[in-house]
Amino acid sequence: MKLLRRLAWIFGLLLMATVAFVVWVMWPVGVAPEPAKLFTDLPRTGAEAPRQYIPSIDPPAAPPSAQADEDCAAGQAPSGAADANASALTALIWSPFGRPEVGWEIYAPRVAVEIHTGCAPSTPRFAAALAVWQRTHGLPPSGRLDAITFQPMLTGWHRARPFVRINAKGICPGAPPLETLETARPEESYGGKVIQLRPSALDAYRRMVAEAKAAGVIRRPEALTLFSGFREPDADAARCARDNNCQGLVRTICSAHRTGLAMDLYIAAAPGFGPDSAADDNRRAMARSSVFQWMIVNAGRFGFVNYPYEPWHWEWTGEALLPGVPISSLPQAGSEPLEPAAR
Repeated sequence: MKLLRRLAWIFGLLLMATVAFVVWVMWPVGVAPEPAKLFTDLPRTGAEAPRQYIPSIDPPAAPPSAQADEDCAAGQAPSGAADANASALTALIWSPFGRPEVGWEIYAPRVAVEIHTGCAPSTPRFAAALAVWQRTHGLPPSGRLDAITFQPMLTGWHRARPFVRINAKGICPGAPPLETLETARPEESYGGKVIQLRPSALDAYRRMVAEAKAAGVIRRPEALTLFSGFREPDADAARCARDNNCQGLVRTICSAHRTGLAMDLYIAAAPGFGPDSAADDNRRAMARSSVFQWMIVNAGRFGFVNYPYEPWHWEWTGEALLPGVPISSLPQAGSEPLEPAAR
């Protein structure tokens, strides 16, 4: 009898051990988190649920805009930096894009977002924020905006453009077939031009414009309308050869517009200038506009990056560039450097 009780006890112990082992193996130790959602589309009207937007190429995240309670008179600014920035803003003689410019007001909104402040360049807070940025980028923390400080900013802005990263490898991206493009609506076009883009880029543009309107920054009917989109490479090459104007700053033999992802937007225009004039006075008027300042802060949330020399030129990064060809294989007519006397 004792033997039977002992055997039953041993059997029960083995059964409990087996059950405990199975539970230990099968019990979940934690659920893996979902991958971080990089961007989420804005809700649309109607019953359609918003789609998740996950870029295939890395658009920069939009830095936060200035806080409403940011004290622009405060900050540990280096001595004399605020006054120096106020003076250089309109008087700095430099050539950030290879041609002489006076002042850096054109780039001030972009610099302010880069250093995470909404304060004016003449304020101590701006100088303090700039000094922090300089220190974290291995530069002397002078708090003063100069060509040496601006260069790494500009390099980062350029490299945020997938088109530039491909060009740096000597490749010009391919052009999409015409039948795959979508035509913008008449009210989205400036001056009645026919504008075509890749459908996803046009969709992102529309969502961005809708939010800009909701934010109240569009005060003129032409603001953020499109005046250029896809440009056929053959037509671009013919224009380069005809006008001899593709030396690289404003036009080039390998244009981002061939991708169907680049677009020119009406930002603003100074009196007597068109929306695509690269005159400094015109670009300054754009930099001062509420439309441009809103774009600099918010366009990245929709996958757009800007060519810093042209406030009107934006590229959508949410879709991969198409395979291309060596830039050296493209027609070169019209890309020869101009003689100095002809400038």
